[in-house]
Amino acid sequence: MKKIVFTVTSDLSFDQRMDRICQALADNGFDVLLIGRRKKASLPLRSKAYKQERIHCFFEKGKLFYLEYNLRLFFKLLFTSFDILCAIDLDTIIPAYVSARLKKKPLVYDAHEYFPEMIEVVNRPVVKKIWETVERLFVPRVSYAYTVNESIGKILEEKYKVPFEVIRNVPVHEEFEVPEKKEKYIVYAGVVNVGRGLEELICAMKQLDCKLIICGHGDIYDELIELVNEQQLQSKVKFYGYVQPDELKQVIRKAFLGYLVLKEAGLSYYYSLANKFFDYMHAGIPQITVDFPEYRQINEQYHIAKLVRLDLKEIIDAINSFLENEELHKQYSANAIKASKELNWQLESQKLVAFYKNII
Repeated sequence: MKKIVFTVTSDLSFDQRMDRICQALADNGFDVLLIGRRKKASLPLRSKAYKQERIHCFFEKGKLFYLEYNLRLFFKLLFTSFDILCAIDLDTIIPAYVSARLKKKPLVYDAHEYFPEMIEVVNRPVVKKIWETVERLFVPRVSYAYTVNESIGKILEEKYKVPFEVIRNVPVHEEFEVPEKKEKYIVYAGVVNVGRGLEELICAMKQLDCKLIICGHGDIYDELIELVNEQQLQSKVKFYGYVQPDELKQVIRKAFLGYLVLKEAGLSYYYSLANKFFDYMHAGIPQITVDFPEYRQINEQYHIAKLVRLDLKEIIDAINSFLENEELHKQYSANAIKASKELNWQLESQKLVAFYKNII
C-alpha cells in the first residue's frame, strides 16, 4: 500500500477540501496521512479512514508562525516515511521539497490559491515578494501539480512550464429533501476576513426583509460584531462562529440564499472558485455571487446565482429579486440541484485518484 503524506497549515477540523481528498484516496487503497496545525482553540479530531497528525506551535500567526511551523514540519517529515509527498499551497512547500529531495520521493504541489495574489499578501510588498520568490524557486521543481480551476492552472503553467491538472473542490452529491424555508435568511459560510463583502452585506440588511447568519471566524470577526451593534441590527444578524461541517450543511440547506461577494483585490480572489460556491449549489439554494470569470462561466451554463459587483445597491437589488419573486427563487433552486448532479466529488474524485495512481 503506497503512502501519501499531505501537509497543510490549516486546522484539520474544518478543512473540508482536505477531508474529501484524503478520504477519496484512502477509499482507493492508499495509506494517507494528513499533517496540519493545532491551535489553542482546536477541537478534538474525529476518527477518519486516514491518519491525522497536528503540529503545535508557540506562535499562532505572522512571520514567526510560518518560520516555526516550517521548521517543525521539516523535522516531522524527516522522521516520517512516505512514497509521495504533497505540499498544499506555498506555505508548506519548502520543508516538503527538502524532505522529498532527501528521500528521493516525488513531490506534488496542490495550489488551493494563487498564493502571492491573496488579499492578505498582495498589498504588502515585502511579504508579496517573499512568496513570489518561494513560488519561483520551488514550483518549477515539483514533480506533479494540480489546482482548483482552469484560470489559476493556466497562469501557473505559463509562468513555470509545469503542467497543472484541474481538480475542482466540489462536495459529495447527496440526495435530500429540500427543507421548508420557515425563516428567510441569507447565509455566509467561510472565513471572516477583509475583502469578503461582509461589511456591505451587514449594511444592506437595514433595507432587507430577512435575516443574516454568518458561519465562520477570522480577522475581522469582532469588527463585524461592532458594526452590527452600531447599526442596531442585533435582531437581524447572527454570528455562529466555527460550525462543524455536518451542522453547517444543515444551516446552509435551510437558508433562503447564499452569499459570496469578493473585493477585486489580487488575482487570487479574481480567479477564485470558492468552496462555498459549490456548498450553496449542493444545498439547492440560489446565491448572490461576485461577477468574476470562474463563477461567470459556471453560472452561464446553470443559472444558479445573481452575479454582482461589490456594490451596496447591486447587492440589495439582487437579494430583493429573490425575496420578491417566489418563482424565480424556485427556478434557481431547481437549477442548483441539477448542477450539483453534474459538478460533484463522486465525479471529480475519479480524476484525483487517477492522478495519484499515475505517479506510482
